[in-house]
Amino acid sequence: MPRINGERLLADLRRIADFGRYETGVHRPHLSPQDVESRRWLAGRMKEAGLEPVIDGIGTVMGKSPKTGPRLLMGSHTDTQPRGGWLDGVMGVIYGLEVARALAEDPETAHLAVDVASWADEEGHWGQMVGSKSFIGRFGEEDIDRARHRDEGMPMREALKAAGLEGVPRERIEEGRYRAYLEAHIEQGGLLEASGKHIGIVTAIVGIFAFRLTFSGIQNHAGTTPMPIRKDAGVAMMRLYNEVMERFPTLAGPRSVWTVGKMGVEPGAAAIIPGKAEMILQFRDADVAVLERFEAALLEIVAAHDKRGPCAVQCVNLSRTMPSIMDDRLLDALEAAAATHAAGQHVRMPSGAGHDAQILALELPSAMLFVPSIGGISHHFTENTDDADIVLGCQVFADAAARILKGN
Repeated sequence: MPRINGERLLADLRRIADFGRYETGVHRPHLSPQDVESRRWLAGRMKEAGLEPVIDGIGTVMGKSPKTGPRLLMGSHTDTQPRGGWLDGVMGVIYGLEVARALAEDPETAHLAVDVASWADEEGHWGQMVGSKSFIGRFGEEDIDRARHRDEGMPMREALKAAGLEGVPRERIEEGRYRAYLEAHIEQGGLLEASGKHIGIVTAIVGIFAFRLTFSGIQNHAGTTPMPIRKDAGVAMMRLYNEVMERFPTLAGPRSVWTVGKMGVEPGAAAIIPGKAEMILQFRDADVAVLERFEAALLEIVAAHDKRGPCAVQCVNLSRTMPSIMDDRLLDALEAAAATHAAGQHVRMPSGAGHDAQILALELPSAMLFVPSIGGISHHFTENTDDADIVLGCQVFADAAARILKGN
């Protein structure tokens, strides 16, 4: 079986962390100058590894193997959350690169072919998992035309032009080219660390539903407007928020989660009654029935509050990513590799975070591998994983890749 080079793997991970470094983490949003620079560096490393790299018209970096025969597609993402961690996403991309190198360096596996991808905008600055959706034909030119940056409002077309990608073709999946898709990632939670395990074999990826709730009241003077006649959008928002937080636990599965991660009032002054308020609600579960229960309850709550007043309430679905079950045959290969290199240190588990693998799974058999996150921390610059776990995970990944390509 191929042997990875742990020092080379860690050196590449530390080098790419220089692009957009922020304290102990990285700030590298998709299509930022730092992101574009890192993609060019990555394309260069792919070329050195014997792959044929291209940066496509949406920013995905694809390193294609020139070898013939069935291939594995491996990848993840190199864009980051704002002031995020140094491993979230990028570890899986560098794993793919290292696996391609390790296979090529072993005479017994040198004929095996791996393509490596860094998918564009997994972190959702312009949309949801834009690069992987584009690759399978589910994010088209009209979607690019409509896409605006979630915080700055810049059209995606303008950002692509600034990155030198205007008019560049987008990569599309080639029928029959791939046997499967594999993705590696840090867990981003604390289950592996708490259980003393070092390898997670992902059985399913949660679905994620997100909604924007907008409350319309009347802006007025905070000192002269009597309480009984106020139409305070902020109060309306908090009342609905409280009802959601009381109702959802009665509908939840064992691993359901829900979050209001963004809320605000306008105009946002201490002496003004808010005339408008807005919050974003997101809920996740691997069971479609649970997601549908949450959605039905939310719409029922919204309708009741809108009817009751005194503020109008509007609810708009922002995204609906369905759960994805990973391929049993691939899980068996990952488990066999884990048993070889980490006997008794691996466990099957679901993913509570969304990943490009759930998009690729719409077209290809797909599977994922996790390594532990120290303290369960991610989406923060203190995110980290022990070097030994990073190296171990990549060796398991390489072994599994060889098994799958050999048909073992």
